[in-house]
Amino acid sequence: MRYQGTVYRPPSEGNSLIIQATIGCPHNQCSFCNMYKDSQFRIRSVADIKKDLDMAKEYYGDLIETLFFADGNTILMKTKDLVEIFAYTGKLFPKVHRITVYGSAKYILLKSLDELRALRAAGLKRLHSGMESGDDEVLQLLNKGATAEEVIESGQRLRKADIETSQYIMIGAGGRRLSQNHAMNSAKVLNQCNPDFIRLRTFMVFPGTPIYEMYKNKSFQLLTPHEALKEMRLLIHHIEGIHSTILSDHHSNYWNVEGKLPKDKNHMLQEIDYALTLDNSNFRDPTVARL
Repeated sequence: MRYQGTVYRPPSEGNSLIIQATIGCPHNQCSFCNMYKDSQFRIRSVADIKKDLDMAKEYYGDLIETLFFADGNTILMKTKDLVEIFAYTGKLFPKVHRITVYGSAKYILLKSLDELRALRAAGLKRLHSGMESGDDEVLQLLNKGATAEEVIESGQRLRKADIETSQYIMIGAGGRRLSQNHAMNSAKVLNQCNPDFIRLRTFMVFPGTPIYEMYKNKSFQLLTPHEALKEMRLLIHHIEGIHSTILSDHHSNYWNVEGKLPKDKNHMLQEIDYALTLDNSNFRDPTVARL
């Protein structure tokens, strides 16, 4: 396999074969993100992708069971090309039971329902999508390139196509000023999307990003650990009527809150309530993630 630039993958793809189908991210304008800054976006040729798959087959044989096609927003590729590489993957690796890509609402909506169903038939099992927030003001702050309504539409389209969806929510993404709206409106969007997985991340600022400059000049205020936990509690409290798995599978989070909705909702809220009895000093510095 031939990798270019820094390759990122979701934690749940830690045991997956990673093949770059695209280099970088086509949007690459999110105000909080410092990923893919060393790469100029381009789509690799189907021939090059197949060559990497052949190399993986020669090295791993039939051991591959899950495969993640990086980089950011691989869903952008032409549907016929994605179908071709997914089908080729299935032929090379008969034990593969999950093919996964990244895709944000902006690029998911470029695919019709029929196209998404064709991708599912070709082997696309799951899509990781960073909605980050369901509040339009927060989405504008983050420069995500999509509205809450577009996030809902993309999520519903994926569900109709029977493609599992992991939606990512960033606790604290609206700062102190927009915290309540961020939590409440994100819950409303999730209630309408009904994703298979809701993955929680706690917002951090990274040097070199617009949000970092806002943080330095005090126009953006990071949440304290207790404020972040309260926002997480408000979010989970208002998620209703869906069957989804909440995961805190990231080192940025202050507390491990996981469970299946709706049956584990009260337990998750109780976990947060316990965490809130601990002094803020028990948690990491809001500006430094645990390693």
